[in-house]
Amino acid sequence: MKLDRPVPGGPCWTELGTSDLEAAKGFYSAVFGWRPETDPRPEAGGYTVAHVGDAAVAALAPLFQESQPVAWNVSFAVTDSDATAETVRAAGGTLLMDPVDVLDIGRFAVALDPGGAAFQMWQARTFPGAGLFNAPGALGWVELLTRAPERSEVFYTTVFGWTVRPSEQYPQWGIDGADFGGMMTMDATFPRR
Repeated sequence: MKLDRPVPGGPCWTELGTSDLEAAKGFYSAVFGWRPETDPRPEAGGYTVAHVGDAAVAALAPLFQESQPVAWNVSFAVTDSDATAETVRAAGGTLLMDPVDVLDIGRFAVALDPGGAAFQMWQARTFPGAGLFNAPGALGWVELLTRAPERSEVFYTTVFGWTVRPSEQYPQWGIDGADFGGMMTMDATFPRR
């Protein structure tokens, strides 16, 4: 069984922070057939939602800080972003951005797990997240690369209530038996920064 809609604790959205929004729109439209729609409101800052058919599947956004790297990020659905932020801190994570309202569509926060992997939390209001999962051009799987798998397992099961299907090579994350991702241990073959 796979997730087919946003559920608490599960991945619900993915977005690219990019230094060249127009190039990203062209590239991903060509690769995945996405139809990008940029929010025209000045307060949206160029945020662009990509669609497959009528379904929102991902976003492309300009970088909002000079120190922000160009990267894809994943958001996990939460019912209370403020409470989850406190759980993140208590479990050894770090908040990069405390929960903040995003227009009228939801509440958002950015965090690092104890190993330094970034992730986002999304408390939906009018926008639940992706409207299509596990289809070409849509969110289908998330993966964590970590040097501390035991610590990561404790962190994510504590924060989001994930289940773990154990495996020596590739444990898989899930919510109530629906797997949505996996974890790979970074060994000596992975370069250090």
